[in-house]
Amino acid sequence: MRRDPTLKAIIDSYSTVALIAAAVIAALVIASLWALWGALGNAGPLMLPLTVLGGGAALLALLWLGYGRLRRRVAAALRANREAMDAVKRDALTGVFTRSHFLEAIGAEVYHGSERAVGYMQLDMDNLKLLNDSAGHAAGDAALVHLARAITRLMPGAIIGRLGGDEFGIAIIGHDNRAALRRLAEELLRQLDKPVAIGGRPVRLSASVGIALAPADAVDVVDLISKADLALYKGKKAGRRAVVAFDADMLGDERHRRFIERELRAALLMDELELHYQPVFSAASMTVTSHEALVRWRHKVRGMIPPAQFVGIAEESDLIDRLGEWVLRRACADLPALGSSSVAVNVSPAQLRHADYADRFAAVLLETDTDPCRIIVEITETVPLNAGGVAMANLEMLRAMGVRIAIDDFGAGHASLQYLRGFAFDIIKIDRTYVANLADSRIDAMIVSAICDIARSLPVEVIAEGIETQEQLTRLKLAGCTGLQGYLLGRPAPLPARERSQQQRASAA
Repeated sequence: MRRDPTLKAIIDSYSTVALIAAAVIAALVIASLWALWGALGNAGPLMLPLTVLGGGAALLALLWLGYGRLRRRVAAALRANREAMDAVKRDALTGVFTRSHFLEAIGAEVYHGSERAVGYMQLDMDNLKLLNDSAGHAAGDAALVHLARAITRLMPGAIIGRLGGDEFGIAIIGHDNRAALRRLAEELLRQLDKPVAIGGRPVRLSASVGIALAPADAVDVVDLISKADLALYKGKKAGRRAVVAFDADMLGDERHRRFIERELRAALLMDELELHYQPVFSAASMTVTSHEALVRWRHKVRGMIPPAQFVGIAEESDLIDRLGEWVLRRACADLPALGSSSVAVNVSPAQLRHADYADRFAAVLLETDTDPCRIIVEITETVPLNAGGVAMANLEMLRAMGVRIAIDDFGAGHASLQYLRGFAFDIIKIDRTYVANLADSRIDAMIVSAICDIARSLPVEVIAEGIETQEQLTRLKLAGCTGLQGYLLGRPAPLPARERSQQQRASAA
């Protein structure tokens, strides 16, 4: 075992003192013997006691000096050890407590039977990854340091810990006022919203905060953090930059989310999902040109569960990749029996964030022997398409294979013009809200006509979705839409069982 160098130095120092003391004792013995011999030889009767007293005094002085030196060395070693232990407890970047020490510190305050209240805040910085990608990791680190300092200035007596990359825990001992904690967190968000120089440019930071109290909400550390995390999750889902306090109703929401996630995992494993196909018609010939594949989940107990209730939950876990692959694989298998030239599949932003998405997409097409030119990928305006970003790279690879890209719900988001200027695509699908208001809103009618004019100049196809009346159909044809989709023309429906079984036999052969 390797010896601690500080301890070795102390032991060496003590050994030196011990050797000197032994030498003094040896000299004292020799002097005593010499004095005794002198006394026997009539050299003087006082020689012996003077020699003993002098040697004893020298020995005491030596021991005192050695003790003082040893005490100073031990005290210095203890200080160095405390500093080293404190450094281990602190996050190297931000200076706040590490996760393990933070949990240990609040664990001493939050336990069953504790009489002290603790106000706890779980904080997650918004869009740190985006800052890292756009300005570099040094800028992201500077943002985290600024956040930690802002928390320390605003809450000097709090226990602060870094729980993860951009996640912090804040515990205020003796605080049980939920409204006051909310105001404190809101003030922190206001402080973060003030521009700060990061990476040579002014940056406004934001965060989401979840609040829970002990013992009002929880009587142990794990439960307290879990409930604050539930509140934090609700705030982030509502649009970030929010302060949300835990309430009991969130437990029901969490149980529902976990139920859906567990049951969806089983449904994917047992192949219990369905695809329904809605036709898209050519405006010129009114014949079916393609179908849109829409996933459906017919639960054995709850009946039909709409996509809005499970796709979002899948996106928050690892299930979205498995769900997306299942949809693509089934659509490719059903394509020969659909009777149209192509099929469209919806792709989640969470899928496009994986660097290997296009490669896995290509592998499914190869495995199912599907022509990429017969596949349409539909994305929404919520997908961030930054130049050089992972999502953009995946879409460019898909287009290079021959897959067509459609912008779904065009006009519903905030990035419409940016999409038109900076991204190569093949199809625009006008959001159904414009179609619904076409007859009553002159502005919506003008927007639809403008989109069709832009599409003709690019040129790309324009599909209007959500058509429910004959008047809408007529107006959309006159506006210049090339494709039409909606309940008036055809509702989503599963592939007939007879055609699917024939397709499965053909694939097996």
